[in-house]
Amino acid sequence: MEQMPFSECLVKIRAIDDTMELLNGKWKISIIARLCYKPMRYSELLKNLNGISGKMLSRELHELEINGVVNREVASTKPLAVNYSVTEYGMSLKQLTDTIADWGIRHRNRILSDI
Repeated sequence: MEQMPFSECLVKIRAIDDTMELLNGKWKISIIARLCYKPMRYSELLKNLNGISGKMLSRELHELEINGVVNREVASTKPLAVNYSVTEYGMSLKQLTDTIADWGIRHRNRILSDI
């Protein structure tokens, strides 16, 4: 296998660092993965993400919204309903979340087969 020039490696490593900065945290990838399948209300996400606090969910959604990954829509209903969906740009992360899920399934099967 031919080795990549060091300057190309640095470009890729910088891109990985940038991506990890955006996706940093325990919950962001899980939030994106859920929203890739269907838009959800805040309360649905809170129920669906086992162990996340309301404050943390709000913070993570806000950061994803700032970065153009998630769209926040306030419905003019009584009471107000806030719906979240993944943006077209955010949908470009679906392949990544699918790859992580596939690896997780293989890993879980490997661990369980060792028991």
